[in-house]
Amino acid sequence: MANGLGSLRDAGYEVMEIDIGSDPVGELLKTPIDVAFVALHGRFGEDGTIQGLLESLRIPYTGSGVLASAVAMDKSVCKQLAHELEIPVANGQLYYATTEPIGHFVERLALGCPLVVKPVREGSTVGMTIVRKEEELPGALQLAASSDPKIVVEEFVAGTEVTVGMVAGRLLPTIEIVPKGGFYDYTAKYTKGMTEYICPARIAPATDQLLGEWTSRLWQTLECRGFARADYIVRPDGSAVFLELNTIPGMTATSLIPKAAAQAGIGFGSLCELILEDARVEISA
Repeated sequence: MANGLGSLRDAGYEVMEIDIGSDPVGELLKTPIDVAFVALHGRFGEDGTIQGLLESLRIPYTGSGVLASAVAMDKSVCKQLAHELEIPVANGQLYYATTEPIGHFVERLALGCPLVVKPVREGSTVGMTIVRKEEELPGALQLAASSDPKIVVEEFVAGTEVTVGMVAGRLLPTIEIVPKGGFYDYTAKYTKGMTEYICPARIAPATDQLLGEWTSRLWQTLECRGFARADYIVRPDGSAVFLELNTIPGMTATSLIPKAAAQAGIGFGSLCELILEDARVEISA
């Protein structure tokens, strides 16, 4: 969010960084805050916890509220919601590491390889594994369980990964994600030059329109605000499945939401202001 700080300052806002550390309440009460621009990721920052705290302290904040944040953070719950909204998702099963031995789960698993194993409440593909052989499954489950005892195991869907962003209720152009290693993992996401981003995505117009409709449906149902990003896999035949919804996407000048916004003619500074103004409207309404 360092670029966002400079952009908001350039626009005339008085901005200060707050590292909430081990005493979030104390840190938030030290200085009067008109609006908190939330730039946290993962647990506590993205799962509704900090949002609930800010609401308790009567501090307006950017991004989605407690409900949308909590649901989107739990991949299994979010996929159940998507299914109810008639948005296709990959077939999968849940494994609870604290209540079932790995061997028992492997025996009852009704899916064949290749599979994707990932912690339900984790981000940035941390703890995620693509399992191509059955003997790799126990190790993948152990790795995922080191991040979260609730794990989703689902069929691997081959195709093109794309992402659709929204800002203040407005759809942004779809971005195609092309990792050089073939797998959009932590290294591909955060190592410069490891992934190519193509905007607009090279998918059929009808598919692009459908992904926009699905993303809008999720946004409206969860009552998202500020900004969010939905990820999908588009199969070679043009069909698609929903992967997950990010309610606090990256917000550096090179992140996906700013890239899509730039394609739509929205500069980085204007994007930050749109997100900030949406928070003010939502809180004061």
